[in-house]
Amino acid sequence: MLNIIWLGFFFIAFLCGLYRLFVLGDNDVFNEMTLATFTLSKTAFEIALGLTGVLCFWMGIMKIGEKSGFVDHLTRFLNPLLKRLMPDVPDNHPAFGAMVMNLSANMLGLDNAATPLGIKAMQHLQSLNPHKDSASNAQILFLVINTSAVTLFPLTIFTYRAQMGAADPTDVFIPILIATYASTIAGLIAVASIQRIKLYDPVILSYLVGFSALIASILLYFSQLDQASMQQQSSLASNFIIFSLIISFMIGAVKKRIDVYETFIEGAKEGFQTAVMIIPYLVAMLVAIGVFRASGALEIALSSIRSLLTSFSIDARFVDALPTAFMKPLSGSGARAMMIETMQLHGADSFAGRLASIVQGSTETTFYVLAVYFGAVGIKKARHAVACGLFADFIGIVVAILVGYLFFA
Repeated sequence: MLNIIWLGFFFIAFLCGLYRLFVLGDNDVFNEMTLATFTLSKTAFEIALGLTGVLCFWMGIMKIGEKSGFVDHLTRFLNPLLKRLMPDVPDNHPAFGAMVMNLSANMLGLDNAATPLGIKAMQHLQSLNPHKDSASNAQILFLVINTSAVTLFPLTIFTYRAQMGAADPTDVFIPILIATYASTIAGLIAVASIQRIKLYDPVILSYLVGFSALIASILLYFSQLDQASMQQQSSLASNFIIFSLIISFMIGAVKKRIDVYETFIEGAKEGFQTAVMIIPYLVAMLVAIGVFRASGALEIALSSIRSLLTSFSIDARFVDALPTAFMKPLSGSGARAMMIETMQLHGADSFAGRLASIVQGSTETTFYVLAVYFGAVGIKKARHAVACGLFADFIGIVVAILVGYLFFA
């Protein structure tokens, strides 16, 4: 899928370039497209270089959190809920621990750490699957919850926003929290309706009501504030929670008599390796998107959507963030590149730049997660996993646009 998308950028850009050259008489179009390959290659490397220090720090902090017992506490807290959502999985099965670790990594915004944990969880669930080539109900539910991505601390997005010059990189925290929760609930309801999971079970209902009440109270509180106060207090809450998390991890590690400094260094080394690893992916996607935009193809598509919305008197400012939304279900690296490109073009603190960041944090990459997780255990029949995952994506993106207008318009 990613191969087709990447090639599509170049082929469509070439065709659009030919149209501009021979029909519109634009003699500079291929010069602009070629220049974009050099400019965006340099930009991709500079972004990755600037990310190195931030990634080292946060990967080090997260390693402390892992060894401090944070995952163990979260597993015990979520076990009653997971057992009722997945009745086919026996009590105390290792799949629960792997799933919680995967969800914890997603909550903390650690995409690279979440993937191997998710594959491990899927392998445990596959051992219980009587039909090895067809996804089980538990596997589908886990995958859809995973693709909807409950992101409590989208540190990667904060990092990119900081790199792109945002005055306050964390000011999108509360909007992302609301959007990602909406996508998760949508995915859960979609799967439950097909698998006949009784969401009105007292235990399930208590968790959902508790989580929903928390999100609703956050939304209600911030919706009553004026624009300036909303942004200021959202930023204050975000930074306070994040730094409190750091201190909590450290206190937990100290109580366990863990060498906190050495643990941090261990995680920081992984952060450095991650920064180096993403360079080829950033170069590939940013150059492809840059050529696509330089050819005029992207602007044609966005202008068509914008004109349609304007004809119905609909505010079309969100259209500038749609490239990230379109790419999100297909490619995580592609969506990330679209987000960066939007911030680079419009500014990290522009409405489009902030909205692209919210969209990026609202859901995971459905087709990538499905291909990797199901492919790792040899599942060929996804059943209702794709439909439920895409429904969660759609709801997450719609809510992301709505809260983007609420907080930043």
